[in-house]
Amino acid sequence: MPELIGVSGGPTKPEIIAVSLFKLDLRDGDVFADVGCGTGLISIEATRLAKNLKIYAMDARDVAVDAATQNFKNFGIENAEVISGESSAVISNLEKVDCAFVGGTKNITAVLDALIEKGARSIIVNAVRIETVVRVIEHMKKRGVFDEAVHIIASRGEELTGETMFKPENPVYIMSAKRKD
Repeated sequence: MPELIGVSGGPTKPEIIAVSLFKLDLRDGDVFADVGCGTGLISIEATRLAKNLKIYAMDARDVAVDAATQNFKNFGIENAEVISGESSAVISNLEKVDCAFVGGTKNITAVLDALIEKGARSIIVNAVRIETVVRVIEHMKKRGVFDEAVHIIASRGEELTGETMFKPENPVYIMSAKRKD
């Protein structure tokens, strides 16, 4: 298996990816937006769950765009377009979006509005800051798409004097929006 090229702030931990993608409910042939794509790992894992995805991976950071582009090449992902730019503007230029994973929270309300306007049936937002969680939930409720919020804390086993202790990772909040039609 190829090695993933990393960027600061990522990649998203495997346990968080598993729950997020499960809640996203990807379907074969979906148009998938990976907002704040970082390394592109969410998109890479998404291709294991649904066939014939069309992926738009976007990030405002050049280092992330470069890493995701290289990781897609290394992992043989050919159905992804990596786009540099502010996400709400990028989304507004897309024809449609069926589902989206949002890992970056800059301009989050504008990003959510753009995804809703493009008809996204399912949106998952991951956040670590409580202020972001509150802002996301309030905006999803205002737009009538809020489904649920889940708080996940994972701990990893680590050796300590020949025995095992668990060291907690940062908690992550997973907010889910579903189109109600």
